[in-house]
Amino acid sequence: MDQTILYLIAALIVGMSKGGLASAAAIAVPMLALFMNPVTAAATLLPVYVVTDWIGVWLFRKDFSAKNLLMFTPALLFGVVLATVITPYTPEPVLLAFTGAIGLWFCLRAWFGRGSDHVTKPALVPALFWGTLTGVASFITHSGAPPAQAYLLPQRLPKLKFAGTIAISFAIGNLAKLPAYFAIGQLDGLNWGLIVALAATGIIGTFIGRWLTVKLSDTHYVRVIQGMLFILSVILLIKGGMALIGA
Repeated sequence: MDQTILYLIAALIVGMSKGGLASAAAIAVPMLALFMNPVTAAATLLPVYVVTDWIGVWLFRKDFSAKNLLMFTPALLFGVVLATVITPYTPEPVLLAFTGAIGLWFCLRAWFGRGSDHVTKPALVPALFWGTLTGVASFITHSGAPPAQAYLLPQRLPKLKFAGTIAISFAIGNLAKLPAYFAIGQLDGLNWGLIVALAATGIIGTFIGRWLTVKLSDTHYVRVIQGMLFILSVILLIKGGMALIGA
């Protein structure tokens, strides 16, 4: 399939995730990583995330957890800095395997993780740990949602407050990735005409996502997305693993 078509599909998926289909964005970079370096794919999609993120910020500007943002967001930014340092020295097979591992962990946690009635509160140490992991995963593959959810979901925040906290923290984190990607040369040589088209496609996707959120069964939608992510993740793990052992 032509790379431009793949990029447009990925941008549409990212936009749909910001429109309410939150799990959808998890498959965008893994899908592209089947055909290209995952960090290159992430860099090309980054402007789409930035544009659609701030639409999310506007939608949830009155609903967020200030205490979580104060602890979690700095840790996320530290994770971005950490990933900026280590990514240029990390072989592509390792990045592929990492991309697959994050997606696989997300699926297995969703399918086999045991729920708990214990409600947690915002806490500094968990915020630092999960925030840093979120920043690293988000930098490499834009797959920071699973560790972010691992920190926030046990708090049982109201739906809008949870969505707003995620939207604002990721908007700040993705904006910080722009200079970081520039520093390691990932923005060099990008087709900015394509970037504009992808951003426009992402904006369209936000409206489609909002419409589908109303129309689709949550259970059916989540199962389809998780199934796709699981298959992509296994393929990436095999591809990265075989490259690492020299097959």
